Amino acid sequence: MTERMERMERAERRERAERRECVEGVERSERAAGAVLLECAPFTSARAKSFTPFGRLTRLARGLFITARPRQWVKNVLVVAAPAAAGQLFSRHALTQLTLVFVLFTACAAAVYLINDARDAAADRAHPVKRHRPVAAGQVPVPVAYAVGGALAALAPIAAAWLCPPVVSALLTAYIGMQLAYCVSLKHVLVVDLAVVTSGFLMRAMIGGLALGIPLSRWFLITTGFGALFMVSAKRYSEAVQMAGKAGATRALLTEYTTGYLRFVWQLAAGVAVLGYCLWALEEGGVPSAGLLPWRQLSMIAFILAVLRYAVFADRGTAGEPEDVVLRDRALALIGVVWLAMYGLAVANW
Repeated sequence: MTERMERMERAERRERAERRECVEGVERSERAAGAVLLECAPFTSARAKSFTPFGRLTRLARGLFITARPRQWVKNVLVVAAPAAAGQLFSRHALTQLTLVFVLFTACAAAVYLINDARDAAADRAHPVKRHRPVAAGQVPVPVAYAVGGALAALAPIAAAWLCPPVVSALLTAYIGMQLAYCVSLKHVLVVDLAVVTSGFLMRAMIGGLALGIPLSRWFLITTGFGALFMVSAKRYSEAVQMAGKAGATRALLTEYTTGYLRFVWQLAAGVAVLGYCLWALEEGGVPSAGLLPWRQLSMIAFILAVLRYAVFADRGTAGEPEDVVLRDRALALIGVVWLAMYGLAVANW
């Protein structure tokens, strides 16, 4: 009798414990559900706003801006290279023309990026990183990207023909045609892909001088062209080193290049760029050096040091985007400032 009563009490205790656990579980679930609702409320509100006409327009404009690659616009500062080298940078006419050329070249580059992303949208959706691009993610519809890119590609050369010398419009048209050809097929052709990307940098450096009617030194063109090839091939070399054993992780063409070949290219380009700069700095008829010191000739030291410092990152396989390399390394940035100061003193005849 006693054992039966003990068993009944134990059963009642178990039943009460199970009932209490069940009630506590329900209360925890209710609290969690309430917290989720509170957290989701602002998000839902924000999402709701994004589907209003103004929200959709803002979202589209932001996507177009991102697709235009604003981080890459710093490359277009090269339009001041030729006027700065000739000491004709600070007149009102020069500043007005160079600002206009910078805007027009940026519009052309943005047009190429928009058309490229619209064309590659399907492939980008399958890429772990590129699928977040606005066109691939659906933030910018493919037809809109084509339309805006085509409009910029047409309007920029037309505006240049109206506001600048005819040669500027011709150069912008050639740039757009070459870059679109690169997007369609030339990026899959060995060596040609390096030449096309290098030519884009060279065109940026030329267009400022052409807009102002400044004769372009042959050594200036050689230095700029091979300096650009040095950075482009160093970037490709770094990508090839980092993707070793990961075929398909980045540019498909890199699987056809060898790291030895790319190393040869950037070393050759660096040597020719240094030689071209030295001949340019010593060239007669350029910026005079009538000041206290031959600053133009002394700037060769800073230029060579800059190339040697950049080569350190190229050799390590960490020379990605040129602007990232320069901004990340304080020593290289300091050398660049010293070079600018020396050349500035040469232009000012101090």
